[in-house]
Amino acid sequence: MRCGDFRTTYAEDMAIFETAFARRLLAVFVAASLFLPLFATSYWLDVLNRICIAIVAAMGLNILTGFTGQISLGNAAFLAVGGYTTAALANRFDLPFLLVIPISGLVTAMVGMVFGIPSLRLKGLYLAMATLAAHFIVTFLAVHWELITGGVNGISVPAAHVFRYELSDDRRLFYLILPITVLLLFFARNLFRTKVGKAFVAIRDQDISAEVMGVDVFRYKLLSFGASSFYVGVAGSLLAYQARLISPENFPISLAIDQLGMIIIGGLGSVLGSILGAAFLTLLPEVLRLASSALAGAFPGMIELFASVKMGVFGLTIILFLIFEPDGMAARWRTIKNYWKLYPFSY
Repeated sequence: MRCGDFRTTYAEDMAIFETAFARRLLAVFVAASLFLPLFATSYWLDVLNRICIAIVAAMGLNILTGFTGQISLGNAAFLAVGGYTTAALANRFDLPFLLVIPISGLVTAMVGMVFGIPSLRLKGLYLAMATLAAHFIVTFLAVHWELITGGVNGISVPAAHVFRYELSDDRRLFYLILPITVLLLFFARNLFRTKVGKAFVAIRDQDISAEVMGVDVFRYKLLSFGASSFYVGVAGSLLAYQARLISPENFPISLAIDQLGMIIIGGLGSVLGSILGAAFLTLLPEVLRLASSALAGAFPGMIELFASVKMGVFGLTIILFLIFEPDGMAARWRTIKNYWKLYPFSY
């Protein structure tokens, strides 16, 4: 039996999925996902929908931070822009979700590019503080622009509907959220095979060298902010359709920290890392909650300590990954795959 990863043409070298096994595995996953809502409980469907939304948001942040090297703490603000844009379009104009979701993404992309302008002059911690300012500006507008946002009381979002069929529960929403997640991941995977994606990576590795080679650094930094914010805006739109009521409390600064943790744990500069990190950090609180409930009989104080335990485990997890696996879960998967020589399954 042949073993190894052999490529004899440019088409094979540029393929999105390197092996036939990967393509078959994806097909099985998609097919299984279509039948999953028929068996899963409403609780786990809610968790799965939140995982998919987190994957889209983490992928957006990874485009900016992992692939382009621009640190951002503004993801919660861009989620809010996408969510409130969705609420405004769905309430005021009664537009279908097929128009609302991409428009929300585009509006968020434009806002993200505005806050990306300082990236020409700022780097590292200074750029992070500039994007953090976006969070406080958007939060201020969300609280005080009551005509659009509903202020601290929030604003309701009508259910997404296909003709007269409402996607009003998590089971139905799953069939909206999952295809959008798969489509955006496919686009992200393909993006970094293009000239634009390679320019992003060149800027991350060394922006001065990239500029010497002819890369318009400012233009591609803005494009990176736009692409990243589009993804996050779509995630905010999906979150609005799932929550059905959004307020400033839905978008705390801790949400941006969580998503930064997702790409650190999953793996910077990796599509797979965005998936693994988002799934891990979304499931972690649920596992801790179930464990706290199970131990509540023996230790009655566990329920009250849940929030503190959650934050402690979150911080400890990031520290352990930075020490023992700084390249994230995606790098560990590649190591395991290479060790066990899974390539024979390619044929």
